[in-house]
Amino acid sequence: MGEMDAKTTIGRFIRKLREQKQLTQEQLATKTGITYQHLSGMENGRENFTIDILDSLARVLACPLPLFVAGAFAPEPVLPSIIVNRDYFRPQVPLPPDMNISHLEAAMDATQSIVSRINANLLASGAKPLLEYIQGNNFSGLVSNVFCDALNDHSPYKHNSDQAYPGLTNPAAKQSGKPVGLEVKSTIQIGKGGESHNGHSGWHLVACFQIEPQSGNIRFVHLMFGVLNGHNHPKPDWTYVGSRVNTTTGSRRTETYNTTLIGTTKLRDGSALLDPTIVKFKRWRQERKSPVPASSIFAQT
Repeated sequence: MGEMDAKTTIGRFIRKLREQKQLTQEQLATKTGITYQHLSGMENGRENFTIDILDSLARVLACPLPLFVAGAFAPEPVLPSIIVNRDYFRPQVPLPPDMNISHLEAAMDATQSIVSRINANLLASGAKPLLEYIQGNNFSGLVSNVFCDALNDHSPYKHNSDQAYPGLTNPAAKQSGKPVGLEVKSTIQIGKGGESHNGHSGWHLVACFQIEPQSGNIRFVHLMFGVLNGHNHPKPDWTYVGSRVNTTTGSRRTETYNTTLIGTTKLRDGSALLDPTIVKFKRWRQERKSPVPASSIFAQT
């Protein structure tokens, strides 16, 4: 690689990190102690620079110099396109106030893309997919967190700053004087009901996903929404499970509530997305106190 190519490659990487840090050229130049004109020329591959200037930039951009140089010359990972099939949405299913299918589609695509980017970078460096490092419930918890962030970015539901539950609230939609909440859980167990450490009332979303064996990427195959009665309700949709010990590892789980069959049926009735090539629901058990809703997957069987 020639000198001009090297300058261009490093300059582009400087601009990439600067934009990730949401810094203007003027701000970065001031923090680094160089002129705006010099930085602009570096980013465009026109200006020469010393190792001291590069080290100063790397420090300000919070990227150690060895990683800075390696990152500049690392090949861009090839990212597979993992997007939601719009035909799998079921628009007749009631969603939380102000939520729509476009919000869900954007959040799901963003979540799948983030996991894909992580795995692409791991595999490009010779490491294993993320699932090999974070297993079981911890991996599902990570997907839940990323999905919550994506819903925060792509829907009216924002992170709840007031309390641990619910995870998301819609400030514009009120119920009993409080913002409508949405609790989000992810799982690889398709069709599974809800699981919670509190078993509260309100809107719940259970997002079921598959993991691709070689890449470790995820694909959402089933989304269920339901308004559930809390464990203190006269007709609760939760049953107390308690704190269980894993017979294999000996570890103890935290206090847990699972949905009753009625609660699980409510969620299954609210299947807002369903991949029919993966989700085989016709033999799933049902229990409800009222007729099958017209929007239910079971209304078609």
